[in-house]
Amino acid sequence: MYRFLVSPRWLGWFALVVLLAVACSALGMWQLDRRDQLADTIQRIESNYDQPAVPYAGGTADFRSFDPAEEWLPIELTGTYDSANQLVVRNRPFSGRPGYEVLVPLQLADGSAVIINRGWLPIGNDAAGRPDAFPQPPDDEVTVTARIKPGEPQLDRGAPEGQIASINLARYDEILDYELQTGAYGLMSAESPAPATSPRIFPRPSLDAGPHLSYSMQWFAFGALLFVGFGYAARQQQRTAEEEAAEANGTVAALPPRRQRRPTAEEEEDAYLDARGY
Repeated sequence: MYRFLVSPRWLGWFALVVLLAVACSALGMWQLDRRDQLADTIQRIESNYDQPAVPYAGGTADFRSFDPAEEWLPIELTGTYDSANQLVVRNRPFSGRPGYEVLVPLQLADGSAVIINRGWLPIGNDAAGRPDAFPQPPDDEVTVTARIKPGEPQLDRGAPEGQIASINLARYDEILDYELQTGAYGLMSAESPAPATSPRIFPRPSLDAGPHLSYSMQWFAFGALLFVGFGYAARQQQRTAEEEAAEANGTVAALPPRRQRRPTAEEEEDAYLDARGY
């Protein structure tokens, strides 16, 4: 029985099933990994986001290095914005709308600077590829509360003058003639004195874990169903072979007579009238 399973055709089908099942398992593990990463992010938000702002202190509470455990932790800095070196980050959607994020170096009393992400601007209507207006930061000394965020990798694409493709702090450092702290940047929460207009400050991030767990279970189920389907196909093939063999040997059992359906009252009446020629 089932000797056909070692034929090249069925071995090929089995290899395909195994390959697809491995792919489904890999996709399921990928979804679980994404869920774990999101759970870590949610945990850091819950731990750090609402903490009291830590006063800036070079060497202890600064942006020269990045500790993932401190992401979203607010730090209070005092300094002066370098508006001349303000840049905007391209291709930053927010709430389903295309736009930009505004980056400005904040020069501190110790001579270094921290990049502050002051918020989001919508894409402009007056000129292609640029915001319609750039709300300027305060000219005088300002106190900023900013949350620690890691820098981003360099993207292999260009940007127009005054813009940057990603928040790559090493790339930003190349255009400045003073020390820039490149371990992390600050996502602005508040600034004092507050200007009359400013970019839109980002709201508290979502704590939704998303559907990654259910997606992973679906992929694992798909992988298991592939083997169920293969087994069902093999069983059908075996039953067909058994019927053909029985038919060839003349041992096919007679099929039981088909059960007749009882006619309805209307059908009996029509038959009665037809029999009498009406």
